[in-house]
Amino acid sequence: MKHVIALDVGGTGMKAALVAADGTLLHEARRATGRERGADAVVETIQDFAAELLAIGRERCGQAASAAGVAVPGIVDSDNGIAVYAANLGWRDVPMRDLLSSRLGGIPVALGHDVRTGGLAEGRIGAGRGADRFLFVPLGTGIAGAIGIAGVIEAGAHGYAGEIGHIVVRPGGPACGCGQYGCLETLASASAVSRAWAAASADPEADAAHCAKAVESGDARAREVWLAAVGALADGLVTAITLLDPRTLIIGGGLAEAGETLFTPLRAAVEERVTFQRLPHIVPAALGDTAGCLGAGLLAWDLLATEVPA
Repeated sequence: MKHVIALDVGGTGMKAALVAADGTLLHEARRATGRERGADAVVETIQDFAAELLAIGRERCGQAASAAGVAVPGIVDSDNGIAVYAANLGWRDVPMRDLLSSRLGGIPVALGHDVRTGGLAEGRIGAGRGADRFLFVPLGTGIAGAIGIAGVIEAGAHGYAGEIGHIVVRPGGPACGCGQYGCLETLASASAVSRAWAAASADPEADAAHCAKAVESGDARAREVWLAAVGALADGLVTAITLLDPRTLIIGGGLAEAGETLFTPLRAAVEERVTFQRLPHIVPAALGDTAGCLGAGLLAWDLLATEVPA
């Protein structure tokens, strides 16, 4: 059976699959990234994991994978197949596409940015299915975005498109790792809510999930923390809506797991802020933590579809 390898590399773990042409997952596997061992060891682990999947595909499907798709965090040069920089993995200028293709017997390899790759999957087969224009915004450790246009993800001229987390929504606010102050992700990411609720509750172990539960139980302090984050998020999203005019706005990541505790006030806050703009459908992501892996599979199939026969 013809299939491709899909691999999603995260800061903590890696998810992988063998994917058939119709999207069926023929095999799934997970492995620790092991970033504490250093960048070179992580790159070697990625290659070993991919090679293991190649062997499993040969055994189970009767032939080698036709291509591979790999999603990685950080700055990615997809055109040249280079993992340029990832702060949480410690690498710089890794020729990931060439390394993997060589390890996998010369099959074509597509390299993608993790959030844009997850957005590709959400747009085509997830919550954005059928939408010609969408914006995918996962709310996790930070906040990023993927801009979907007619079934593909817009990477921008330099690969930086969609970095909504670094829109300044509170000038002079908290310092951000990017060097600015008051960026959206310092106020409305899952990490930001965790920090704010840990301080407000005087519990250093408290996190965003605990805050959401406290909101649901009627805790006034939690509601104040939660609505401050929702307000900042709505400000950032309205900026994005003004610039991009998406038909569907897909919210994912850990914070979205709060369900209507997030979506009810968020929809209201966005609606309060728009004037001439058309409101998009604001919906939760559908694919969870499998989006990156499924998107990597789509990248691989797209690569095969665009290959020119010899």
